[in-house]
Amino acid sequence: MTVPVQSLLFADPREAADLAAFLGRLLHYDRAAAVRLQAGGGDALAVFGRPPSFEVLAIRAARLARPERLDVTVSAGELLESLSLDTAGEEPGERGGVLPAPVTGPPWTGVLPPRGPWREQAGLPRPDALRAALDAAVAEFRTRDEALPEELRTRAERERIGREIWSRPVGATELPLRAVHAAQSLGFLRADPGFPVSLLAAGGWLRLRTPFGSVALRRDPVGGLGSLALTVGHR
Repeated sequence: MTVPVQSLLFADPREAADLAAFLGRLLHYDRAAAVRLQAGGGDALAVFGRPPSFEVLAIRAARLARPERLDVTVSAGELLESLSLDTAGEEPGERGGVLPAPVTGPPWTGVLPPRGPWREQAGLPRPDALRAALDAAVAEFRTRDEALPEELRTRAERERIGREIWSRPVGATELPLRAVHAAQSLGFLRADPGFPVSLLAAGGWLRLRTPFGSVALRRDPVGGLGSLALTVGHR
C-alpha cells in the first residue's frame, strides 16, 4: 500500500468541515470505524466507509488543494481528530490535517465499487417521496414492535421485522429502502423535491448519488459485502 503524503490539504475549509461531519456520523454507528482514502493523481479525494447498521458503503468526496496520489486505510477517529488541527505550511484559505498511520482494514476495504461505467436507472421517486417512505417505515417498525407479545419481544424478532421493512425495494427500482435510510442518516439526502438525486448501476452494484455523497451496495443480497471478489475502487 502506497502512502505518498503525510498530510491532507483541502482546497477550501468547508471541504475539511464537511468531511469531518461525515466522519462523525460514521463514528456514531461504529466507534472503531476505519475509512479507505483514495486519490488517483488529481485533486479529488474519495473517502469510503461502512456504517454497519445499514450494510452499505458510504462514499464522500472532498476537493484537495493540490493533486495527490493516495490509497490507504486509516482510523476514522484519528482522521477526524487530525482535521481539527491546521497543517503547517497551509496557504490562506486552505485547511488540512495530518494523515494518520495506516491500519489493517476490515474486509470491506478491499471490496469497493468498480470505476464504471455507471448507468442511470429509472424508477427512483423524488427526494420528498423518499423521505416520506422512510418516515412510514420507521412508524411501521414502531407499531409492529409495540404489538409484539412479551414472549416474542426478542432482539432476533425485532431484527427480523427490521430486515423485512428495510429490504423492500424503493419505487420501481432494485434499491432497498435501507440504502435510502443510510443516505438520510449520513446527511446525504434532503427532502426538497428539487434536490438532485439519482440511482446508478455498474456491474453488480447499485449507487444512490447526491451532491453530498453516495451509498453503494451489491444487487445480490445473498453474497453480501463480505464475500465479494476484490475490485478497484473509485470515487
